[in-house]
Amino acid sequence: MSDVYRVIGSELSPYSVKVRSYCRYKGIPHEWVVRNRDNMDEFKKHAKLPLIPVVVSPDGSAMQDSTPILETLEKQFPENSIQPDDPALAYIAALLEDYGDEWGNKPMFHYRWTYEADQKSTGERIAAENLPSGTDEELAGLSAMIVKRMGPRVWFVGSSESTRDQIEASFENQVDIIEKHLVTRKYLLGDRPSFADFGIWPQLYETYTDPTPGAIIRGQAPAVEAWIQRMLAPKSEGEFENWSSLEPTLFPLLKHEVGALYLPWSDANSKAIEASQDEFSVELEGKTFSQKPQKYHAKALKTLRARLAAVSDRAQLDDILRRADCLRWLS
Repeated sequence: MSDVYRVIGSELSPYSVKVRSYCRYKGIPHEWVVRNRDNMDEFKKHAKLPLIPVVVSPDGSAMQDSTPILETLEKQFPENSIQPDDPALAYIAALLEDYGDEWGNKPMFHYRWTYEADQKSTGERIAAENLPSGTDEELAGLSAMIVKRMGPRVWFVGSSESTRDQIEASFENQVDIIEKHLVTRKYLLGDRPSFADFGIWPQLYETYTDPTPGAIIRGQAPAVEAWIQRMLAPKSEGEFENWSSLEPTLFPLLKHEVGALYLPWSDANSKAIEASQDEFSVELEGKTFSQKPQKYHAKALKTLRARLAAVSDRAQLDDILRRADCLRWLS
């Protein structure tokens, strides 16, 4: 039996490159398999949902959903853990990973399918992945079909004319905060990657590959750009820092992005799911943000709340979360 894991995904999927980056960091023997029409039968054999990535283990079992995949592999490959030993820092890492997965996806998807140059670039790359032996005519036709299908779907992340400025402001704010934070360290929690890096990086990597948001990163954030490149094949270059050294530049991300935007949005989304609403609105920093509720995000918030409740010594963590205006949404 081979000891190689098969990671079936796409370069255009943040959750796929997240798992690939983790496997590279851990030195897990793996094969990167780009899902396309030639291997769709293998994908369908293992996928319970039509979502990537799918990780096929050496024993033939399969996993989906990037965060559970990392959590499962972390137990099997514990060396160079991406989980800090400090309970407060471990929770913050998990919170930032969730923020990246769930809120960071909004600007990524918004830019990719709102602006013409980004639509064209993405459509062409997806077409090339799906038809590796396609003719120019076939690739052009598939690319046009992808753009036509995906453009109207920006509603899925809450992108609209009324929310455009909010989403783009959040992206630029996130990049600015992380830029200042990474000037003196390799990764978000020190000199080795954590769950936080594997949540936030994939979305920023995807925006970096797209024309419009990529130009913002290249023009304004050299430390973020270096980190994006570093995370393609991350390695441990030291230890996690303690909260006191991280706080001056990381706390703004918790307060102004997680506490001010993501968690109140997530709470409103969860309540909308419970009430079976077709659409919901929430005030974020004095502006109304409206979209259709998403079931998976409600599940993610429930997990965050359960994880916080399980922390035994919460004095320091509660203080951090309270000051960042996160605690009221998590308790």
